[in-house]
Amino acid sequence: MMTTEQVSTKNDILQHLLKRGRATAQDLAELMDISAQAIRRHLKDLEAESLIQYQSVQMGMGRPQHLYALTPKGKERFPHRYDDFALSLLDTLIETVGEDRVSSILQKQWQRKAIEYRDRLGNGPIQDRLTALVQLRQAEGYMAEWRPVESNGNSDRPQFLIVEHNCAISNVAESFPSVCGHELEMFAMVLQDCTVERTYWMIDGEHRCGYLISSQAEE
Repeated sequence: MMTTEQVSTKNDILQHLLKRGRATAQDLAELMDISAQAIRRHLKDLEAESLIQYQSVQMGMGRPQHLYALTPKGKERFPHRYDDFALSLLDTLIETVGEDRVSSILQKQWQRKAIEYRDRLGNGPIQDRLTALVQLRQAEGYMAEWRPVESNGNSDRPQFLIVEHNCAISNVAESFPSVCGHELEMFAMVLQDCTVERTYWMIDGEHRCGYLISSQAEE
């Protein structure tokens, strides 16, 4: 029977793999500050549960290393708040009122979400609003975080990156990619004094979604 500590360590491994996409046992050992031997025992258990898989990759002149990643079953361990019912409902709506009308409905839903977020974020400094926004997204099942971006010399405007390692509506997004475009519009509506650009997209095969936030004023 696994101890609480063992379960916690395995969950931490799954979270790190969700964030990084792929990692070696040594990478995980350094991130979690435990021995590589202990990490490998946990990786073996997770592999036996079909939660992770590995690919052997030649790195340098030494022996090939195993790069571990989550399986679809492993990704299902993280929250997905919209399920097959939502997909079925959207299919029914398309059959009933047409695809264009459904796209308008989805856009309206994101606009309502933007107003809700904006009301809860207030008008404080951009860093405070980003912190609050990420907390709201986390509560909805998105594994979200934000960080400042170092200036590349092309702009004096402060820039920040919002990264979401888990999509709470991934099943819907795969069947209806337009919702992702509306999500981008939603972030732009929430942060009206900023320019928002998508930098990573799970639909394009990335293991995360990312949004570059460029403030219009110096902080």
